[in-house]
Amino acid sequence: MLQQIYPAAVHPYEYELNKDLQFAAAHYVPSEGAGKCRYVHGHTYYANITIAGDTLDESGFLVNFALIKQLIHGRFDHTLLNDDTKLFSNSNPAQFPTTEVVARIIYELVQEHLNERPNKPQCVQVFLRETPTSYCIYRPKRKEAST
Repeated sequence: MLQQIYPAAVHPYEYELNKDLQFAAAHYVPSEGAGKCRYVHGHTYYANITIAGDTLDESGFLVNFALIKQLIHGRFDHTLLNDDTKLFSNSNPAQFPTTEVVARIIYELVQEHLNERPNKPQCVQVFLRETPTSYCIYRPKRKEAST
């Protein structure tokens, strides 16, 4: 993968890591408004996942890069995204496999894993490039601290 500068997520944490990965997947967007994207087609997606935190784990990692790759590449590479009916839907627009939704779902999968880590790192940004000229960024809204 070529080196690339990604838009930075602002966060208060001491450590930040970024994992670049790619996966090949097909999809279709089941909506009349999607134009040609209504039909099955494929992309080589390029993702950058930004994770931040203040505490390293017992191995000295914020999180092991290999775990992040396994979560995403292992799940999506060489698949038809629409077939994953646990994550995507052909009837709910909020779950159509658009670039925006795929970026959000990558965040959800990563954060679900991070929530189980004793050092509690946070996924602060998912950058997902679908084509050489089109990408999406998903940044979760910050939750206000309870008082």
